[in-house]
Amino acid sequence: MSDAQIGLMTATPIIIAFAIALRRMGVLSTVATVSAVSLSVAIAAVLFTTQ
Repeated sequence: MSDAQIGLMTATPIIIAFAIALRRMGVLSTVATVSAVSLSVAIAAVLFTTQ
């Protein structure tokens, strides 16, 4: 496993946690939270498989 893959595995859950925290604080709407989570997972999956 490369350093980039380890970075992706570390950064993606952090992004998801921040999106959920911002949703709970009322900063993000539900649609924005779902979009942020789904796009970060999709991007991480594509980058992880192409490394």
